[in-house]
Amino acid sequence: VLGLLVWTLIAGTEYFLYPAFGWVMFVAVFYWVLTVFFLIIYMTMTYTRIPQVPWTTVGLCFNGSAFVLYLIAAVVDASSVTKELDSHNYNSWAASSFFAFVVTSCYAGNTYFSFISWRSRTLQ
Repeated sequence: VLGLLVWTLIAGTEYFLYPAFGWVMFVAVFYWVLTVFFLIIYMTMTYTRIPQVPWTTVGLCFNGSAFVLYLIAAVVDASSVTKELDSHNYNSWAASSFFAFVVTSCYAGNTYFSFISWRSRTLQ
């Protein structure tokens, strides 16, 4: 939900005029789609039907890459927010920056728990 909020706040502005917001949009939409995909896989328990895939490693790589790229996108988003004549863009960009950092912290926590799960799986 928070990732969806990030890209909808940016999509409602003239983000295409600023390449930095294009990068933030790419990261936000890409990881939102992948997160929904993995959510469906886990909710339908499809992962139990494909035991050849190391799901703990996949989860760790996904969450780790999402954390790193979202951190970069959040910093780019925050550094690109400028006060201009149209306050609608400023407010949307500032809110998207805030929520990008919230999403980054969520992926950081998820990366930590994925690492704990992956490590306990490899020690057995």
